[in-house]
Order: sequence, then C-alpha cells, then structure tokens
Amino acid sequence: MLSYRHTFHAGNFADVLKHLVLVRVLRYLTRKDKSLCYIDTHAGAGGYLLEDPQAQKTLEFTNGIAKLWTRDDLPGALIDYRRLVRAFNDSDDLHRYPGSPWLAAQLLRKNDRLCLFEAHSTDSALLQAAFAGQRNVRVTTGDGFQGCIGLMPPLERRGLVLMDPSYELKTDYQAVVDTLLKAHRRFATGVYAIWYPVVERNRIEVLERSVVASGIPRVQLFELGIRSDSRGYGMTACGMLVVNPPWGLRDEMELLLPYLANVLGEAGEGHYRIRELVGDQAGPVR
Repeated sequence: MLSYRHTFHAGNFADVLKHLVLVRVLRYLTRKDKSLCYIDTHAGAGGYLLEDPQAQKTLEFTNGIAKLWTRDDLPGALIDYRRLVRAFNDSDDLHRYPGSPWLAAQLLRKNDRLCLFEAHSTDSALLQAAFAGQRNVRVTTGDGFQGCIGLMPPLERRGLVLMDPSYELKTDYQAVVDTLLKAHRRFATGVYAIWYPVVERNRIEVLERSVVASGIPRVQLFELGIRSDSRGYGMTACGMLVVNPPWGLRDEMELLLPYLANVLGEAGEGHYRIRELVGDQAGPVR
C-alpha cells in the first residue's frame, strides 16, 4: 500500500532542483511551434499548502524555496523559476508550492498535451480537481511506469517524460531504468528527466551504471547536495538524469548549481556534480 505524500517535502531543495530543470527543459522545447506531449509518471497532487500540518511538521521548504524567495542576486533562470512559483501564490508571501504538473501547464501551449499519472488515490483526486475542464490534460489513477510505456511514441512525436517516484519502494531504482529502456526503444528522440534521491550513495552508483550499460546515448547528470554523503537517515543530495538534453542546458546548470550549493548547503557542506554520463552519439532533439 502506498503511503508517500509529497506534502511533507514540498518546496524543499530537491523540488528546487527538479523543478528548475523541468522549467529549463520546457523553455527550450517550447521555442519551436510544433506541439509536444508532457508525461508525468508520479504527478502528485498538483499543488501544496505550506501551512498544512504535514508541511509544517518537517519545514523542509525553509531550506529550499524559502531561501530563494526574497534574494536579489538570483541568476536569470532562477528568477524565471521563482516567478512561476510566485504566480502560484496569491500574495507576495510564500504559503503555497506548485507541483510539476502545474508548472508544466503554465509553460505548455494549447496545442500541447499533458498526461499525468498518480497512484495514490487521494492525490489523484486532488490532481483531477485541479485540472477539471482542461481538455488537453488527462489524469490517470494508476501505475505511471506502465502508463508511460503505453503512450510511446506520443502522437506529437515530440515530448518530455518526467519520472520522479518517491523511491519509497526500493524496486523504484530498477523500475526507472526498466521504464526508460522500454520507452526509449519506442520513442528514442524524446527527452526523459529522471529524479533520484541520494540517501544511500551505493544505490545511485548502481543506477548510474545501469543507465550507462543500457546503451542509451546522450545522458547528462545534474546533482545538488546540501550535506556530505552519510550512512545516517535522510536525503543529503538529489539529482536529475536527463536523456536527450536540449542544447544549452548543461551550460546553464554550470552557472546555477554552484549558486544553489552555496545558498542551500548546510554548514558549508553544499556540493554539486555535473557529468556527461553518456556521450553525444545521437542527433539533436527535434
């Protein structure tokens, strides 16, 4: 039975990295007029109230979006991300945080589609309510891994797939690789963004080796850490694996990740990694 609720973690440093990459990729993809399909395998509730008791219990957003909320030295791409989060709030105060589906919906056009999957029945109901009446959005309650594969290739032949399971189930580490392999075979030119948490470093090393061994070309890794790796409880870092990254994404992350590591890092332990996990062996993203 699934018990994970993102409300506890909304707006934390992991959301900052994940949503920053999401926004930058969609900004690139929407430069062309051709329609595209956005697929979110673990879409969540769509938005979160930071005054909710669950968010207040952990206060993780205080070391994430809250630290960026009033800074006047943000790089341009972070200003763009923060502007979107501000739009989700109805005042200058930070009290709500958007989920990936809401952010994607703000950047996509009328001729684009959003296919959202959420297995948790409560969050799925909230997601359906948030997008009620929007004809280009389809919300499905169920397994996003299988649902994603079933949509490949999308009718638009252009698209972005976001995979960000909670990793509450240890099998999720292998599931993201298996899903990526199957989806990529059907839709090799799509952009795939896979979020991962660093709780046990050895699991991430296995994940990286599995992606390299898959034979899938053009994979970049972007990782942000707020504390040094530890054997103790808790997430010390997180990352995004991006397959078929748009041109220019790495250059932007070279500027943004050092800034975030400095601002969000705890006790001077902020760190980051940028790595070309698999080289450029394929054509450019269309």
